Amino acid sequence: MPRLLRYFLLFNLLLLICPLALIGCASVTERATQSTLASASPAPSGITECEQEAPDTITRPTGKPYTGDLSTFEDPERDQKLQVNRVMDILKIKEGSSVADIGAGSGWFTVRAARRVGTGAAVYAVDINRDYLDYIDKRAKREGLANIRVIQGKDNDPLLPEKSVDAVLLMKTYHEVAQPIQLLKRTRNAMRAGALLGIIDRNGNGDHGIDKDVVIKEVTRAGFVLLDQHDFVKPDRADYFLVFRVGP
Repeated sequence: MPRLLRYFLLFNLLLLICPLALIGCASVTERATQSTLASASPAPSGITECEQEAPDTITRPTGKPYTGDLSTFEDPERDQKLQVNRVMDILKIKEGSSVADIGAGSGWFTVRAARRVGTGAAVYAVDINRDYLDYIDKRAKREGLANIRVIQGKDNDPLLPEKSVDAVLLMKTYHEVAQPIQLLKRTRNAMRAGALLGIIDRNGNGDHGIDKDVVIKEVTRAGFVLLDQHDFVKPDRADYFLVFRVGP
């Protein structure tokens, strides 16, 4: 084969190979870039780095929310056993105070708080059970308590108006709350300056109560400071009453 012809064929072969090599290099570079970006991807949307390190989600056992007959809350001796007026005194609930009853149930505490604060203030009955709220609404109308407002909250949000309350009470409810830290962080936003949070519950393992130390630890994580603790809310001293304020 003449030398000139060999040079011509070699030149054409190089023209064919070079573009293919360039395409392969570009593909490798693109894959490497994509891999680098994937490894540096931020946390999933809505999850901050802080939340990954210290999540507010609780995984411990919790009691199943009560859905039975509301008459169980209306024991005539309950006022005396729980010393409800003393509870309201400690939480500084007085005429003109706005109050939130979270886990209101039959409205047993709601109506007592509503009578004390008078018509110039609101008492928010918060529950996740719509039937219970309907019951409270009818009860408020029947008893002439126009200052009661019912709110269907969530297991992690009471849906209270911002800066709306001077006192909050969770009575025999905390052990049933699925996400208490999330709930209390949002409750904190609804509390005015100087507002107090009260929690009444029974020592237990989640079914019918929760250990006091667990409650204190979780409420502190939600941004509250423990002010005082009492055991007068049941004659057998099995129940405790914890009082908190919003932390600095």
